[in-house]
Amino acid sequence: MQTPNIKQEAYHLLENLPENATWDDIMYKIYVRQSIEAGLEDSKAGRTIDVKEVRAKFGLPK
Repeated sequence: MQTPNIKQEAYHLLENLPENATWDDIMYKIYVRQSIEAGLEDSKAGRTIDVKEVRAKFGLPK
């Protein structure tokens, strides 16, 4: 999901951080946002794995 104006979205993320935010806080917010958008794109494109397959692969209970 490519945001139409990524620069504006980045400013919005920064504006919502507290005044004492660190560089790590900024990088984390950007990372989370990018990860969510990438996941939504994968889902939209059908690049998903059924939860049953994941549980089986890692030996987790159903």
